[in-house]
Amino acid sequence: MCGIVGYSGPREAAPILLDGLARLEYRGYDSAGIALVCDDGSMFVEKKAGKLENLRAAVGEAPPASRAGLGHTRWATHGRPNDLNAHPHADCSGDIVVIHNGIIENFRELRDGLESRGHRLASETDTEAIAHLVEEEYAGDIAEAVRRALARVSGAYALVALHRAEPGRLVGARMNVPLIVGIGDGESFVASDVAAVLAHTNRVMFLEEGDVADLAGGTVRITGLDGAPRQRPIQAIDWTIEAAEKGGYAHFMLKEMHEQPEAIRAAITGRIVHDRLSLDELEPVRDRLAAATRVEFVACGTAAYASLVGASLVESLAGIPARVTVASEFRYAPPPLDERSLVVAVSQSGETADTLAATRLARSRGCPIVAVTNTVGSALTREADAVCFLQAGPEIAVAATKTFVTQVTVVAMLAAVVARARGLLDPSFERDFVEALRALPDQARQALELDPVVARAARRYVNSHGFMFVGRGLGYPAALEGALKLKEISYTHAEGYAAGELKHGPISLLDAEVPLVAVATRSGVQEKLLSNVMEGRARDARVIAVATQGDDQVARYADDVFAVPDTLEALAPVLAVIPLQLFAYHMAVARGTDVDQPRNLAKSVTVE
Repeated sequence: MCGIVGYSGPREAAPILLDGLARLEYRGYDSAGIALVCDDGSMFVEKKAGKLENLRAAVGEAPPASRAGLGHTRWATHGRPNDLNAHPHADCSGDIVVIHNGIIENFRELRDGLESRGHRLASETDTEAIAHLVEEEYAGDIAEAVRRALARVSGAYALVALHRAEPGRLVGARMNVPLIVGIGDGESFVASDVAAVLAHTNRVMFLEEGDVADLAGGTVRITGLDGAPRQRPIQAIDWTIEAAEKGGYAHFMLKEMHEQPEAIRAAITGRIVHDRLSLDELEPVRDRLAAATRVEFVACGTAAYASLVGASLVESLAGIPARVTVASEFRYAPPPLDERSLVVAVSQSGETADTLAATRLARSRGCPIVAVTNTVGSALTREADAVCFLQAGPEIAVAATKTFVTQVTVVAMLAAVVARARGLLDPSFERDFVEALRALPDQARQALELDPVVARAARRYVNSHGFMFVGRGLGYPAALEGALKLKEISYTHAEGYAAGELKHGPISLLDAEVPLVAVATRSGVQEKLLSNVMEGRARDARVIAVATQGDDQVARYADDVFAVPDTLEALAPVLAVIPLQLFAYHMAVARGTDVDQPRNLAKSVTVE
């Protein structure tokens, strides 16, 4: 949840660190800090609560000269978001500093032991304990001290440490939290995300569990916690830093919504051959797809809503039971699992702690694992037997948009391939499905043309007390996602329900100040849905409907209609969600909230 960046090389470190933190601030913005081993041999540490601009002001226009340092932007877990709890954290001497993303599960025990041995811990954080453990283990080699200290730690971490007496040297380590190493010309970087280093290099190593990376200039040495050497390949990243800039849009979220047509196109690229689906990445589990007796999707938040589409299509196309379990609950009430239970783990980052834990439990039970993720080299990809990448490109805004539509697209294709592996995919349906997939990017572009219409509607509804989102069938996941987007970025209360549930309680909330938002695209259950909409109108609720172009019936029951292009019912959620994303965005703008960095949220939830 926090952002980490470190630099070692011939250039001035402070500007590189501050620039890297700016590209990582989406990971957390409760506080930020940097530490520099200065050219005069001193240690410079500055950290401030609040957003990165506070740190920039504190550092000033002329930071100390330094060729190595580290920086951190925080999303608070242990300890309030204030200056004292901001990273970096130092040992008793101030010679060792540490930054950390994750949770140290035994930190209370560690802190008690450190204090009993005379250490002075000033903050409320779990991270500070690591700095003091490294201090106890230090005997002239910071990498060895980090390895020995981490042997005493339980939990999840990505961390970077440095020592004033070893200028130019950084040590990074990873366990269940992402950390990458960038390789430049005579310089090296360590960061939570490639976005932090792409302005300087596209050559990256993805650290794996238990890796310790020892960086000095252009030299990188990787070992395990036992000190044994490890080899990690250098990978070339094929997108540029410009892809992570706003590109003239007011917010990253708006930019990323408008990138959705190309993201969908990328998601289907290479996966259609003539009139057939071709997901070659599933070849390692082809036989197990055919043998599966049921499919378990595990995911969190937006990814769980996308998975609802996949589960529904698995049942309707492949004829086997499928369900979605919120990953945070999966370990604590696991279903019966065996080698014929196909588990599909869906996570944009591939680092979601709960999803990883659920996946590891499934793997321990012998289940075949398919990962659906956007992030090459992520932990989830290493847990899976097969990986379907979203190919959506970087997503900087905290609220997911293009990753949701690509998740829906990919899990829909996955469901069809499972059906074909079982001999149940009708060839005529597959042809129609492929044709609909090919049309989807241009249709998404048409849906985005609703922007001015949606913006005007949002301004009319900005003072509403709350919203009720409803859908039936595959419209239900789109309704859930629409409600989530509104909550996330505009801080407006919204609930998503299966439309038939309205009369079982939620309808009591509807009145002139609580509008009803209905996903009413053409489907086999549209008439039922419209009956539910009429129940809302009878309670004086204003109605906003997402409908299919050319369907005039919906307009009879709605005050505002956002009409999207017609597509197969299996893919309708991809288009239906776009005006709901736009509505949430314009509501947030009208309410003056921070669209890209909504309060209390972070892009990747890498702790349980």
